[in-house]
Amino acid sequence: MTNPETVRTIVGIIGNVISFFLFLSPLPTFFKIWREKSVQSFRPDPYIATVLNCAMWVLYGLPLVHPDSLLVVTINGTGFFIEMFYITIFFIYSDWPKRRKILVALLVEVVFMAVVILITLLGLHGTKSRSLFVGILCIVFNIMMYTSPLTIMKRVIKTKSVKFMPFYLSLTNFLNGIVWSIYALIKLDPFVLVPNSLGSLSGLVQLVLYATYYRTTKWDDDSTTQTEIELQSSSSAPQA
Repeated sequence: MTNPETVRTIVGIIGNVISFFLFLSPLPTFFKIWREKSVQSFRPDPYIATVLNCAMWVLYGLPLVHPDSLLVVTINGTGFFIEMFYITIFFIYSDWPKRRKILVALLVEVVFMAVVILITLLGLHGTKSRSLFVGILCIVFNIMMYTSPLTIMKRVIKTKSVKFMPFYLSLTNFLNGIVWSIYALIKLDPFVLVPNSLGSLSGLVQLVLYATYYRTTKWDDDSTTQTEIELQSSSSAPQA
């Protein structure tokens, strides 16, 4: 009989692979920034938010907080550095006012993480209380990050067009949520399960919308804005 822990590890590795490609999904945006030597109308906000999200999940997965969560640490640690690379590119090709905003936002995140780490490691004792504290924060941040997908879905319904909601991203988001939900169920982890269940539901709704409005989409219409494309790309950040 297959060891549940082995199955969990295999599922987690699959989740790492899917999540890794989701983290890479904004690359076309940054290739365009590099090619044009300008950030144009793109915004750094989603990537700055994802940096904090990844940092929180890395903290959650540490043995001192939630044991046996190495695969949560590996993918979010990788995602942290990928997002920092994106922010670095954005910083290089931004003017000073935008650079200042990026620096201030990152400073706020560093201070926030320092406070959370101090409370977690010094103020709380035992992995149960630490997991509860950090896990709730992770869920809250993940729910806040669903603003982008909701905005995109509202836009799809309003315009009856899926042009700015690429099918492969919606499908991958759905699969990512399903895989990490299975991972969380094998050895029950509600803090990983809740955001990824919501993520899989969000992905499923996007797929249903795609099937519904595919025929009414005007593919030769160039009205899709950079902001809309960026929102869909940035909303693909994994939830575990």
